[in-house]
Amino acid sequence: MSRVWNFYAGPAMLPEQAIVQAKEELTDWLGTGMSVMEISHRSKEYDALHHEAMSLVSELLGLDDDHHVLFLQGGASLQFAMVPYNFIPKGGSADYINTGAWSTKAIKEAKIIAAAREAGTSEPDNFTRIPAFSELDFDPNAAYVHLTSNNTIRGTQWHEFPSTGGVPLVADMSSDFLWRPFDANRFSLIYAGAQKNVGPAGVTIVIVRKSWVETANDDIPTLLQYATHVKKDSLFNTPPCFAVYMVRNVLRWIKDNGGLTAMEARNRKKADRLYGVIDAHPDFYRCPVEKGSRSMMNVVFRLPSEELEATFVEEAKANGMVGLKGHRSVGGCRASIYNAMEPEGVETLAQFMEAFARANG
Repeated sequence: MSRVWNFYAGPAMLPEQAIVQAKEELTDWLGTGMSVMEISHRSKEYDALHHEAMSLVSELLGLDDDHHVLFLQGGASLQFAMVPYNFIPKGGSADYINTGAWSTKAIKEAKIIAAAREAGTSEPDNFTRIPAFSELDFDPNAAYVHLTSNNTIRGTQWHEFPSTGGVPLVADMSSDFLWRPFDANRFSLIYAGAQKNVGPAGVTIVIVRKSWVETANDDIPTLLQYATHVKKDSLFNTPPCFAVYMVRNVLRWIKDNGGLTAMEARNRKKADRLYGVIDAHPDFYRCPVEKGSRSMMNVVFRLPSEELEATFVEEAKANGMVGLKGHRSVGGCRASIYNAMEPEGVETLAQFMEAFARANG
């Protein structure tokens, strides 16, 4: 069968170039007679792949020498615990900005380990917007400030990041990592599960300031210390080799296609097309997100009834578009249009939405 347009929020669509390369190399990688899934992570072939992927992340983001790229396991959910374990000192506290389900989970984990406070939230508005900078109340003595850059469930996104003074800034960028250029050197730590925008499930990319790691708590289990992974270049234990390989393939695709500047232009054009359809049919489609907070990655929308939403999802599937059902906690519809989603796929969906509105409005 032919491939479909995959609008799932994650695991998500991967670039064809990355998948075809994996297919061609699956049983004999670099003439070794083995798959990358079979070869030792201590081999020179894997070591070169591993460090190429690290270098590509650094190159695409323009990281300075004080930042280290890590490939870890456990998903972003493990980072919810690793960050406070490492960086909240005894008797200390960290600030969290709550913009939805994932930041809520991060706060919950931090409170198990230490003290965490909300420095801002959009919960009173049902998480339909990103808080204004003027609404944020940072503690100058906080161990760090944590935010979630994009919210897959509610469809909101930070388009500018707040100034935190001298307090380290930490971000969960799982669902919009590498969608555009930004000053990554402002952040003391960035983490991102790869399975939405840069690879398959199984590897989490972490970018951490080396000088901050030197101040981290060292009375925690060895595997939970960032220092362990920095010292060993993420090779302290066996890494998820195939997932790292696929991330490398995706990073090559991003670089080959103009880097992050080109990704931003591509992603904004896709998002503008879908939001344009929604706004052109206000009596049929409704986006619950304030316009200034709309996500370029996850376009959420409602139809006049849940029955019509179910019909929309089923008819879209029949026409080669899958994954358009909204998250079970909020309902509605959602189109996830990460880097790898081709403009052709978005145009196919946009035309389907226009035709569906005409037929059912």
